[in-house]
Amino acid sequence: MSDTPNLLGFRIAHRAMRTDSRRLADVTAEIAAGRQPCGPERAAAIRDYATKLCRGIHHHHKTEDDRLWPLLVRSAGAEIDLSELSEDHSELDPLLEEIQAVAGDPAELAKPLRRLADLLDEHIQEEERTIFPIIMRHVSGKDWEELEQHVRKGGDVRFELPRIEQHALPEELAELRRLAGPVLVVMLALMRRAHRRRERLIFGSA
Repeated sequence: MSDTPNLLGFRIAHRAMRTDSRRLADVTAEIAAGRQPCGPERAAAIRDYATKLCRGIHHHHKTEDDRLWPLLVRSAGAEIDLSELSEDHSELDPLLEEIQAVAGDPAELAKPLRRLADLLDEHIQEEERTIFPIIMRHVSGKDWEELEQHVRKGGDVRFELPRIEQHALPEELAELRRLAGPVLVVMLALMRRAHRRRERLIFGSA
């Protein structure tokens, strides 16, 4: 295990959250405007996707609140100011609940998903700009690996893992495969077909 935190997993997870919330906002806006059809099968897929996306975002930021922020305070002390990032997190939960409450109606999802995408863009850019350098300076590789293990345990692997593959750059995916070994290749092969079908159904792409 390296003494230096490897932030690759967090970077890709952040990219997936931002990209997918924006894509889902765009497609539901098209449906709301009547420019795209949405039959029962597509509506059910969108409902499931929006719900799982919200749960994944909640788990990620809850891990930051409960584990990463205290770790940073212990490691960096006075160098860290988490007040603005914590305020962003307090805005997230009501918005995530609003999205899940209307997830069964794609046309109703467009506006809250747009707000979510805008909030995530601003929040994640600021988090990576201010927090990532502090992690690299002050957090041990061991503590970071324990944090990532907690993130993985609480996630929906069938939803999250294929999206990680989708949003990773080729060199990032090669590094993930090197770190995780053959098990990652096997798991992705098992999950890829269902993921691609969902992508086609919701977004018209694979």
